[in-house]
Amino acid sequence: MKTLDVITIGRSSVDLYGAQVGGRLEDMGSFRKYIGGSPTNMACGTARLGLRSGLITRVGDEHMGRFIREELAREGVDVRGVKTDPTRLTALVLLGIRDEDRFPLIFYRENCADMGLAEEDIDEGFIAEARAVVATGTHLSNPRTEAAVLRALHLARRHGAKTALDIDYRPNLWGLAGHDAGESRFVESAEVTAKLQSTLPLFDLIVGTEEEFHIAGGSTDTLAALRRVREVTPATLVCKRGAAGAVAFAGAIPDSLDEGETGPGFPIEVFNVLGAGDGFMSGLLKGWLDGEDWPVALKYANACGAFAVSRHGCTPAYPSLKELEFFLARGIRERALRHDVELEQVHWATNRHGDWSSLRTFAFDHRMQLEAMEGATPARIGAFKELCLKAALAVQGGRPGYGILCDDRLGRRALHASAGTGLWVGRPAEWPGSRPLSLEPQLGPDCGGLEEWPLGQVVKVLVFCHPNDPPEFRAEQEAVVARLFTAARRNRLEFLLEIIPSKVGPVDDRTTAKLIRRFYEIGIFPDWWKLEPMATQAGWRNACAAIEENDPNVRGVVVLGLDAPEAELAASFRQAAREPMVKGFAVGRTIFGEVAAGWLVGRVTDDEAVEEMARRYWRLCAIWDEARAGAEERVA
Repeated sequence: MKTLDVITIGRSSVDLYGAQVGGRLEDMGSFRKYIGGSPTNMACGTARLGLRSGLITRVGDEHMGRFIREELAREGVDVRGVKTDPTRLTALVLLGIRDEDRFPLIFYRENCADMGLAEEDIDEGFIAEARAVVATGTHLSNPRTEAAVLRALHLARRHGAKTALDIDYRPNLWGLAGHDAGESRFVESAEVTAKLQSTLPLFDLIVGTEEEFHIAGGSTDTLAALRRVREVTPATLVCKRGAAGAVAFAGAIPDSLDEGETGPGFPIEVFNVLGAGDGFMSGLLKGWLDGEDWPVALKYANACGAFAVSRHGCTPAYPSLKELEFFLARGIRERALRHDVELEQVHWATNRHGDWSSLRTFAFDHRMQLEAMEGATPARIGAFKELCLKAALAVQGGRPGYGILCDDRLGRRALHASAGTGLWVGRPAEWPGSRPLSLEPQLGPDCGGLEEWPLGQVVKVLVFCHPNDPPEFRAEQEAVVARLFTAARRNRLEFLLEIIPSKVGPVDDRTTAKLIRRFYEIGIFPDWWKLEPMATQAGWRNACAAIEENDPNVRGVVVLGLDAPEAELAASFRQAAREPMVKGFAVGRTIFGEVAAGWLVGRVTDDEAVEEMARRYWRLCAIWDEARAGAEERVA
């Protein structure tokens, strides 16, 4: 039984993409960090399409190497084949979008970690688990990495796996062009041609651009090059032709490229060609390994390539399977796909990292409530929030499904310490208690301060709103939420919207649902909703239905506490847990209120505070888990 669909082998790097478009690399003012390298991109691209993928490479024993490993795991890639090299640094690539035709890039790969890949890194048991092994051309350019690739290919064939080659010809990675020629795609070389031809018989599928087949076949006449490749291998050859699409040749090479098997193309705006081939290959592998015919496999490939050329970055541009299916069913509505609002929402919502199907949150983002307590100073409140974090971590114990809400203004040390703990971390953006809504000043008038937030933090905003708010007042609050939401998406941060109508006016079973629908109407799609307990089950059903009909891919809902005693929270948990969309709770003062009052005046020690808050938090987690289990039993 094969437990993996595909293993890719070769380059792995950190891509630093210029955030500005239309300028030289010399003019870039900031960069966005992604994972990169063709095999790494393909491993992620195929994982997003539902294939079980693995990667064989090396990364450095440093921050960038750990970033690649962690990001691969978040994408669902098996990282058992990712080795850590203690002496070499992880490869880096600087890339930019100069204009419609030029995409400059600089490879920082001098003795990099992935070029340290060796035969001993190839585990036969790992290879035996795969249905297919995919190599790329760069790792045939060095005797050490070539030996590793050849071992992987021979083992794949021994264990009945398919093999594929993405020619991926980069002349400067073969030593044929200078450091400033990273964009170069073709330099003639009899030596490279001979090296490639010596390995071509090992593959069942060979994929490349026309220029890449020129180097593989030793001729700048595409048909002649394909025929020379055909002389040494019976593999299916897939030739990418840019805007003209792609063609597959399973047998003899005909007299015209147009006579090959093709799939439908997608006439979209070309924004960024970097990584497009890896997106194409991901879609092609999906169709190939699913047993589709070549026109269908090429349709998947062309669509995935279209996503890549219309977005910023390589791996981040690739679609999920849901997104691909949505796109193929609905078609093109906006040639610049990154500006297709509906499609981008599906892309965002189906490619988020992390499994938060359950979320038990200790909320200590409170500011004015703590500031009002006797003995409170900013320093004392900050120290207390560090104790709150210790309590949260004591209950979490390294397990998934736990989170905190913590602010930066008073809780900065706790907020910073929470990074890398495995906790879900939400951070408030609103000025406490404001109505009309205003934001924390450090965010700035355009919410540009979000640029400083780590990617793992969730932007949380609390809005006191009601369907009966006067139109002008409602528009004022909605404009603030819309500005914050837009900035959160621009900075790749998830967004939690908390609404509390009961503090503003009377509520019934439809009040919250009306507010939810209104926010969707104005184009705000929260990743999370934070809702107050409903008086009836009908209220919960209406609210969840309003979310489901607008965003079936939403992360979910958490129920807030409003400083209720434990008995009331238990009752509200039992009611909320009946709705599958409700993933957990976010409760604060019920856990920390009494403890904070005692600690701030010196009646409670640090250890006592942590112990008592952990006890209360643990108790609420147990109540929630019991409520959820009971709801699932009733459904069963």
